[in-house]
Amino acid sequence: MRSLKHLTSNVWCMPLPSPSPVTRVAVSGTDPVGAPGPAPAPRTRFVVVLGVIAVVLVGLNLRAGIASAAALFHDLQAVLGYGPLVAAVLPSIPTLTFAFAGAATAWLVRRIGVERTILLALVILAAGLAVRAVPSVGMLLAGTVAGMCGIALCNVAMPSFIREHYAHRTSLLTGTYTITMSVGATAASALGVPLALQLDSPTLGLAAWSLLAAVSALVFIPLALGGRPRELPGTATRLSPLQVLRTRKGLLITGLFTVQALLAYSLISWLPVILISRGMDPAFAGLLLAGMQLVTVPFTLILLPLSTRPRGLRRAFMLCCLTVMAGLAGLALLPASLSMLAVLFLGLGISVFPLVLVVISRSGRNAAETTAISTVAQSVGYLVATIGPFGMGLLHGLTGAWGVPLWLLFAVAVAQMVLCLALTTDGTARPRRRPARQRKRRADA
Repeated sequence: MRSLKHLTSNVWCMPLPSPSPVTRVAVSGTDPVGAPGPAPAPRTRFVVVLGVIAVVLVGLNLRAGIASAAALFHDLQAVLGYGPLVAAVLPSIPTLTFAFAGAATAWLVRRIGVERTILLALVILAAGLAVRAVPSVGMLLAGTVAGMCGIALCNVAMPSFIREHYAHRTSLLTGTYTITMSVGATAASALGVPLALQLDSPTLGLAAWSLLAAVSALVFIPLALGGRPRELPGTATRLSPLQVLRTRKGLLITGLFTVQALLAYSLISWLPVILISRGMDPAFAGLLLAGMQLVTVPFTLILLPLSTRPRGLRRAFMLCCLTVMAGLAGLALLPASLSMLAVLFLGLGISVFPLVLVVISRSGRNAAETTAISTVAQSVGYLVATIGPFGMGLLHGLTGAWGVPLWLLFAVAVAQMVLCLALTTDGTARPRRRPARQRKRRADA
């Protein structure tokens, strides 16, 4: 139990998917990259509790706006009447926005402070989701872009907020934050269709999630009033992206992050539509999407301890690769009545993401190099991963079927397996052993 607790606290302190490295926390769970951040000022119990509530609320928001739309794409197209091009563009907006909008976070934090940056992000998120209530293709696209910009800002700023305000509880708060992201995505997937039916409009069903963002913004106002501009840790030293991409290690890690993001966001975006096209009830399709995301939580807790054992990381990677390949093959070949089995395997397969973060945390000869690898992997990864949701929608529009897109995703899963084998062969992803003197001091303690 002790080793499991130590492992999970270490891994959950790694950065959330975002295109900026400036909020990366070292794998120890307490030491930030670069110079340590300023000590938090004395605060009242009310402010401490309010901050914890705000962390939970923000976590619930960061995937709800994405997952709630996936189960409604079919109804949105029927109501708004947009064509295959818009249908392909819409699910690709999140990854494209994550690749660019998050880069502005460090600039904002330096000028208005991390708390006010998060408040601004929540306001943008709430406004963007609310705009989607207007039954118009233009408002749907504009609202989605605005909402995803808000999420991108929060992705980068929240880990820094947690580190600065809860320096002695970083592991606990970061773990809580990331778990609530999964809970928010699961709830949005499951409730998206019933909420739209209750409101008698898919656009109103999407906009309803703006209320959660608005409540989160209200909670954050007292915290933002005490915010101050500051430089985020880790911005002093940067390596060129080209320097990273010239190395074998940098290329492998960037490639792996790219393919896992492409697989995950393609499935999250199109799985309900695929199931609905095979005659499944939209509400039940949304529940299966929720189940796919929910199963990643317990499976991750199994994979992470496995990844610390000798050759364990390779086994964990292979388990994820094989299950996602089985899920994709099942989705392409099995009848609709057995779709639940395929979705279960897909949920196990997309649990590879925390393992990718483990690889990133173990890479680099120093903090600056590791941060540079993280930056390139996430920025390039999200940008290229946009091809997945966009390409699937475009191919379905051209062929009228889901066979070709699913088998292409299967090929991507095979490429993921090859990259995982390469990373775990050359020592890139192996745990670093502490020097003998450090191990002895630890044992004595």
